[in-house]
Amino acid sequence: MNKAHKETLSVRLISTAFMVLAIAIFKPFGLEMWQWQAYVHLLAILALGLFSCFLTEIILRYVIRMPRSYNRGVSYIISRNLRFQCINTPLVSLFICLYRHFAMSDLVEGNRLSLSNYLETLVIIAFLSFAIGLYWRFKFRSRYLAAELEETRQLNEQLKKLQTSGQDSQPTQDGSINQDSHITLEGSTNEHVCLEISDLLYIEAVGNYVKVCQLQDNEVHTTMLRATMKQMEDALQTYPIIIRCHRAFMVNLGQVEQISSNSRAMQLVMRHSHDAIPVSRSNISKLKEQLG
Repeated sequence: MNKAHKETLSVRLISTAFMVLAIAIFKPFGLEMWQWQAYVHLLAILALGLFSCFLTEIILRYVIRMPRSYNRGVSYIISRNLRFQCINTPLVSLFICLYRHFAMSDLVEGNRLSLSNYLETLVIIAFLSFAIGLYWRFKFRSRYLAAELEETRQLNEQLKKLQTSGQDSQPTQDGSINQDSHITLEGSTNEHVCLEISDLLYIEAVGNYVKVCQLQDNEVHTTMLRATMKQMEDALQTYPIIIRCHRAFMVNLGQVEQISSNSRAMQLVMRHSHDAIPVSRSNISKLKEQLG
């Protein structure tokens, strides 16, 4: 078992133990009626909590296809932990609810299986999961910040390599790179814009139009075309340096000054205009793949 697996196991065990400790202190589900038997029930709830964590890991890995990984960036780790909580909380609530019905309903009638029984259990476990999540987020805050900085540094290094490699336009027939490929972008009416690929900064969807931002004589100019982002993607699909980074944005990676990132968002800061273009979570992996 490697270090990462040991740490994950330790986190799950401590989290489940915290949940059981809170239940032991506040004694919901009529535990005060059971005297010494309450400790047996607490141990059973601990086992149910650990089993639920194990089952949730299987669901994440094989059903949702999100394996445990510390090499996919901070956003992936946070997203996976959030999904873990969203799955594990109702799951462990169901197990405890069933345990209350089959093992704890002799003395306490309220432990009988019912919707109100389940909702009561879900509220308690959800509150404890939220508190546990805050604790681990605070505990690992410095690690997350360090990982974010390192990830952003690596992305910026990869960006510089891509920009200096000359792979910012369409390959010619002999396999060389034509860095100043000329293209005409057309709208659904008569308007159009002619530009060099290397001068394109970004394209933004604005209602029924797209805004084409480009360099002209070292100044930033914008042109509005009545077109869709899908039309722009089709027109620029042969230029891998231009990617769709957001539902409303396409950017020329050759004109990105730097990448800024944190646990909440990633942005591409453009040269010349210094506009900050957002990168949606669904497109972060595409950006990393292109830079890699």
